[in-house]
Amino acid sequence: MKIDSLLPTAEVLRELGRRLAHVRKQQGLSQEDLARAAGVGIATLRRLEDGKDGKLGSWLRLLMALGMAGAIEGLLPEELRSPLAEVRGQRGRRSAAAKAPIARAEEASSTGFVWGDEQR
Repeated sequence: MKIDSLLPTAEVLRELGRRLAHVRKQQGLSQEDLARAAGVGIATLRRLEDGKDGKLGSWLRLLMALGMAGAIEGLLPEELRSPLAEVRGQRGRRSAAAKAPIARAEEASSTGFVWGDEQR
């Protein structure tokens, strides 16, 4: 099941629990083994695998014990890059730079002063 913004929180938790159990089994770990390796209680692991709400710290410990630190980084990357935001930012900077000569020319005409590089 794909997780998206339209999925209710309870469904997301159930899907994450299902995925956690799947990864644990793929790695050949029992619930007891994973709980011990992660430093969480067996009841906590069972609750999470059943799709019940849990503490973020428990999830982090479990993912680390499963060797899935990359999944943690993927939750909130240190630097979120958005190509659209970058283009908008460049356009804004370009506009400000493009306006500078116009502003100087207007200033020169009102004060009579002209910078050396603006003389023709």
